[in-house]
Amino acid sequence: MEHDVGHSVEMGYSIWLVLFPLIGLIVNGLLARRWPEKLVGWFGSLMIVGSFAIAVALFLQLSGLDPHDRVVHVSFFNWLHVGSLQLDFAFLIDPLSSVMMLVVTGISAIIHIYSIGYMHGDPRFRAFFSYLNLFVFFMLLLVLGNNYPIMFIGWEGVGLASYLLIGFWWEDMAKATAGMKAFIVNRIGDFGMLIAMFLMFKYLGSLNFADVFPRAAGVWGHSPDAGPVIAIGLMLLLGAVGKSAQFPLYVWLPDAMAGPTPVSALIHAATMVTAGVYMIARSAMFFTLAPTAMLIVALVGGFTALYAATIGIKQFDIKKVLAYSTVSQLGYMVMACGVAAFGSGIFHLMTHAFFKALLFLGSGAVIHTMHGAMHHVNDHTTDPQDIRNMGGLRKYAPVTFWTFLIATLAISGIPGFSGFFSKDEILAFSFAHGMQGGTLIPWIFGLVAAAITAFYMFRLVYLTFYGEYKGPEGGEPGLKESPPVMTVPLIVLAVLSVVGGYVGLPAVLGERLNVFKQWLDPVFHPAYEAARIHPAHPTISQEWALIGLSVIAALIGIVIAWNLYIRRGKVGLPDSAQRGFGRVLWAKYYVDEFYHAVFVRPLIGLCRIAWRFFDEKIVDGGLVHGSAKTVRWGGGVLRQLQNGIVGSYAVMLVIGVILVLLIVYF
Repeated sequence: MEHDVGHSVEMGYSIWLVLFPLIGLIVNGLLARRWPEKLVGWFGSLMIVGSFAIAVALFLQLSGLDPHDRVVHVSFFNWLHVGSLQLDFAFLIDPLSSVMMLVVTGISAIIHIYSIGYMHGDPRFRAFFSYLNLFVFFMLLLVLGNNYPIMFIGWEGVGLASYLLIGFWWEDMAKATAGMKAFIVNRIGDFGMLIAMFLMFKYLGSLNFADVFPRAAGVWGHSPDAGPVIAIGLMLLLGAVGKSAQFPLYVWLPDAMAGPTPVSALIHAATMVTAGVYMIARSAMFFTLAPTAMLIVALVGGFTALYAATIGIKQFDIKKVLAYSTVSQLGYMVMACGVAAFGSGIFHLMTHAFFKALLFLGSGAVIHTMHGAMHHVNDHTTDPQDIRNMGGLRKYAPVTFWTFLIATLAISGIPGFSGFFSKDEILAFSFAHGMQGGTLIPWIFGLVAAAITAFYMFRLVYLTFYGEYKGPEGGEPGLKESPPVMTVPLIVLAVLSVVGGYVGLPAVLGERLNVFKQWLDPVFHPAYEAARIHPAHPTISQEWALIGLSVIAALIGIVIAWNLYIRRGKVGLPDSAQRGFGRVLWAKYYVDEFYHAVFVRPLIGLCRIAWRFFDEKIVDGGLVHGSAKTVRWGGGVLRQLQNGIVGSYAVMLVIGVILVLLIVYF
């Protein structure tokens, strides 16, 4: 085992980060068939808690090093040595990967514990925890790998695990289809990442981070925006667009709500959907050397943030609202990377993990409470996820209400909550970037999206927790708070949603107070230095003005929501009554219908033609059946020779001898 760093640092125990989830997968998947449900759940959860403990130990050890020495390559064995391609199975432990492993293991541990209560009684409880452990195993490989192929193994692995988890209740065709949709749409982005790796190997001769980044700086540092580096950047962006659900490949993520709520929290909060943002940040060198690619990244992210926010205005499924908010918040992260504020994108990734996991787990608690009302009156027709069927739940589930409200304040960017600090930083850098030679379009998109986000999130809170109860008649006695195994994780995440942003205080309060930025700066400094750029910083007066604008935008959204859903008591029209542009938003701009008409139906028609003509007539009818008929005919001919008449055998013997003599003669 080798450790490549300025001086000897022992981090070989980092392998246990991925071994603990793997052990949980093997034990729960193969050996725990007769274990009671709680033992299965707690064992799977403790494996992730063990990984979190290792992540904390690595973080503390890394923080004790000099900032310039916080890059540790831990090599475990030789993996691929084919020609000039030399790859080890190795981990890269640096400030960026340490943040990711803390977020992934910490949030995943909370979600695992929550799942013990949420999935109670499910007949495939053991399989569910096996899939969760599998997901975390691949996600950790993705963020720890020290080369692109290991990252890609984790990249594909989380795609497989998400397919299993989204379609977990596969008996329902809609849920099974949602899992397939996520798997197929992500393959488009994966193709882009593969092309990027092929281009890297062609022009740089390696796929190791330690090799490709300095070589890229040497090859393109004096000629930025060269064709190959733009192509690499755009192909990496395509990979991120698929995995991090950016326009136009976002369509899989809202449908992923078909999975159990803990899956929604795991995929949409801190893990799978953030993989694309992490990959862009890790590949910062390629993007800083390709300003054209970075501009496209910023525009894609900004447009996605605004576009998805508008769709959230007209959604009524509590998890669909949160799904589109996830797409929108991911747009902010991608936009930050597009204006060279990679650290700000990762900062928002972390704070978003806290409040979005809380929102999804809180929605699960709300659904759990609604199921109690439905079971009380034996009602199986009411949709427990439709916010038009809720109302007044804050007095029945106070812990769920207060924690959900905290997360809503955080995502809305209210000062004092974590989302305010990270979103303000992204908007500030976007504005400064636009003022110093870039474009202000991403900042405008982000500011408008901030107001819309506050509106639809408080719309969600008001319709769910305020007003009169609108669920099944007589179901109020069944409305109860969720058990402690579900509410304690909510409280932990609520605390993080408040305090998580204080590691990145705004520059107006002092540069030294932004501990998070100082932690990540050494990771991105080589990329800035190679391209001779630095993230544009707003002036003190500009930043105060920008903070005021973002807060005012959020307050406008909240006030409009209060006016409509509290003062005027609106509930929301039935689906059949949606009209005008409201119907367009309710139908998500008909993008799914467009894709179905332009891509899905023609492809299915082509497959049917291939099946009926090529498969049935040529393969089955010609090759398979034809060869069988030929063999049967030949057998019938040869069978005539075995007629049991001795005279016939004698004639054939004579003919055979004559033929042999003729062959020998000639």
